[in-house]
Amino acid sequence: MTEGDWEACFHEPAQGSQNIRPTGFSRIINNVLNKKKEMANHKSSVKRIRQDKKKALHNKYYAKTMRNAVRKLRAMTDKDEAAKLYPSVQKMLDKLAKTNIIHKNKAANLKSSLCKHINKLG
Repeated sequence: MTEGDWEACFHEPAQGSQNIRPTGFSRIINNVLNKKKEMANHKSSVKRIRQDKKKALHNKYYAKTMRNAVRKLRAMTDKDEAAKLYPSVQKMLDKLAKTNIIHKNKAANLKSSLCKHINKLG
């Protein structure tokens, strides 16, 4: 997979868009899954390898999207705009912690630091 494919995979979805996955996401998954097959002794282990690759790519996408949202919130200088964006970022962090994509303490630490950042804004 080329570097351009990865960049296409991790862009932020357009505002108002119901589709949270980029358009090329399924193509990228297929490219990852159809790469050189690992040597496995059982059909179940081949399937497990295939599933693990797909889950890893899925988790990377959502972790990257979360990092972009946190970065966007930290870059804001207007308190009202930051306060409006904070609940959606908080919801994203909670969902990722619930599904073990990030650790629950990391989510708590990020929410706390973002809240402090918003309170500092003037």
